[in-house]
Amino acid sequence: MSWSRGVCEANGIQVHYLRTGGARPPVVMLHGLMGSGACWTPVARALERGFDVVMPDARGHGDSSAPHDGYRYDELASDVVGLLRGLGLSRPVLVGHSMGGMTAAVVASREAGQLRALVLVDPTFLSPERQREVHASDVAGQHRQALGFQKSELVAQARARNPRRSPELIELQAEARLKTSLSAFDVLTPPNPEYREVVRAIDVPTLLVIGDSPVVTLEMATELRDINPRVRIEQIRDAGHGLPFDQPERLAEVVASFLSDLM
Repeated sequence: MSWSRGVCEANGIQVHYLRTGGARPPVVMLHGLMGSGACWTPVARALERGFDVVMPDARGHGDSSAPHDGYRYDELASDVVGLLRGLGLSRPVLVGHSMGGMTAAVVASREAGQLRALVLVDPTFLSPERQREVHASDVAGQHRQALGFQKSELVAQARARNPRRSPELIELQAEARLKTSLSAFDVLTPPNPEYREVVRAIDVPTLLVIGDSPVVTLEMATELRDINPRVRIEQIRDAGHGLPFDQPERLAEVVASFLSDLM
């Protein structure tokens, strides 16, 4: 795999990224909480023949800067805008999963003229009640504990929980988790941007990909398509919220098919 690594100064921090390269249309892929750009590896591998795939680490993740604050969606979106400008990417497609999906949606709602298209993979479009539940849960405490484990222990736990995921992805997720700052969990502090307003403001072709037991239900997805007719829905079976890990090849096919219709 001859992908390059780089660091871009964006919004006052250093953003690390992986890049497949080549004179092809750019696709920027944003990971979820406790992930890293490298967690997109199987999807990027399937897309790199047709696209220049850029996979940044969000602040507080991977090898990017981990400042004490700035982990709300507006700041995360500003980091992405700074990266797009810093790398001089011309009308990229923005893809985001979970936290990265909400971040991508916020970017698209602010910078529509700068993007070619948007792909949202089960983004964190949560009701105010659900946001409070997640924030009150022990997810940050569990992460604090996990930071004390060896990578081999995290890998063993993940294999037991997700026996169908590839060993490569489980290793990448374990590495990403150990490089996730506790400060990054500030993103869970309510309120999130109001997702209906964000979707209403998006003015680029948008693919919303959901799984079987998603954060975004089919009913919600249909409502969002009613709010914004530029939204297209695709449901992938046998996949939960961790869709890029449960069905990476199928996700890549769906994304490639959507993008081929645009190019």
